Amino acid sequence: MSSHHPVSGVAGRYATALFELAEVQGALDAVAADLGNIESMLNESEDLTRLVRSPVFSADEQGRAFGAVLEKAGISRLVQNFVGLVIQNRRLFALSGMISAYNAILAAKRGEMTADVTSAHSLGDAQVESLKAALKSATGRDVRINTKVDAELLGGLVVKVGSRMIDSSLRTKLNSLKIAMKEAS
Repeated sequence: MSSHHPVSGVAGRYATALFELAEVQGALDAVAADLGNIESMLNESEDLTRLVRSPVFSADEQGRAFGAVLEKAGISRLVQNFVGLVIQNRRLFALSGMISAYNAILAAKRGEMTADVTSAHSLGDAQVESLKAALKSATGRDVRINTKVDAELLGGLVVKVGSRMIDSSLRTKLNSLKIAMKEAS
């Protein structure tokens, strides 16, 4: 593996800094879990999304409100401090990108790939497992799966690995999975 990280830009710089701190503290997985929780909270709470996106809130207001949410969710001090720094630097709008970047760095470090899977309905464990198996046979590597639900999605399933949408050989495998999903739902 070359030493350059699979991420760049502001989100990449913040994620890299967090990754290095987490690595020193032996907290790579714990931080990934915390970030996953924050991502879910952002996906599920319109108020939180507004707080993140809206320029009308001051850094102090964002810090207090977000801090309270993280505290209540039992997010580790390391991640709380990180989010606090992001807020002070007025970069909260990029938090979601930072979370993806962190996961990408972690995956690259472990020789895994990450697939972002967006589906119209939430996937069951069996579906996630068969998706992992299909991706593994297509890429030859273990693939971590980040799932998102988008009810507007007509195609049923969108899979992105790294920056590329899935190629056609895998698409046929995924299509059979889609058919199986339609039958299951």
